[in-house]
Amino acid sequence: MTKKITPILFMLLSFSLWAQEHRAFDTGEWFKFRIHYGMFTASYATLEVKDDILNNMPVHHVVGIGKSSGLLNIFFKVEDYYETYIDKAIVKPYRFVRKINEGGHTKDIVVDFNHQNNTALVFDKKRDTKKSYPTVANFQDMVSSFYYLRNSIDIDNLKAGEEHVINMFFDNENYPFKLKFLGREVIKTKMGKIACLKFRPYVQADRVFKEEESMTVWISDDDNRMPVKIKADILVGSIQADLDAFKGLKHPFKVVID
Repeated sequence: MTKKITPILFMLLSFSLWAQEHRAFDTGEWFKFRIHYGMFTASYATLEVKDDILNNMPVHHVVGIGKSSGLLNIFFKVEDYYETYIDKAIVKPYRFVRKINEGGHTKDIVVDFNHQNNTALVFDKKRDTKKSYPTVANFQDMVSSFYYLRNSIDIDNLKAGEEHVINMFFDNENYPFKLKFLGREVIKTKMGKIACLKFRPYVQADRVFKEEESMTVWISDDDNRMPVKIKADILVGSIQADLDAFKGLKHPFKVVID
């Protein structure tokens, strides 16, 4: 299950709510996460927002990188790159990149989205093939979903038990991704105590996850809506991702003072 560590992190960050738009992030934002089984650090992952130009249009270029560390890097090397190019105004994806090497298992895929024609052109570089697939309305890719959430969530009107669904395109498929708001919680981190919004993404139980409700995500209950903690129960135990460092936040960072 080790090769699932970094992809699970980026998957967990991929969900959304429908609400009034909010500017929660900007160019220069950077997060670092420590991914671990108990005390054992398995890998680190980063997410960074950059400025870029795609097809003569200014975009936010988000780069996610996950790499194994320590003993894991010796016995099972993981090096994953996830990227999305998103519209700066309304956070919709124009291009998605997935380049991974997990213990020798590799993928190298670039997906270009055409929102006018509702299509996704999938370029599998490893097999040197291109194929077009239909997309559904108001979709996000796996990484852009996280940033869409942060600009869309209406934290003032959330109610425990609410469920929301986002359309997501990943690899070559469309599927609905459901999210449930569990409530508010203050959690301890290396940066101090942080007030958080607690969510449960629903996933299909399979060979990796124990059951449909096996994941929990904590997002800061402030204007940044940054990821603070992610926990997932899998068939071989429990995996956790904790925010380890950050910089370039658009809004002031707040801690809870006792």
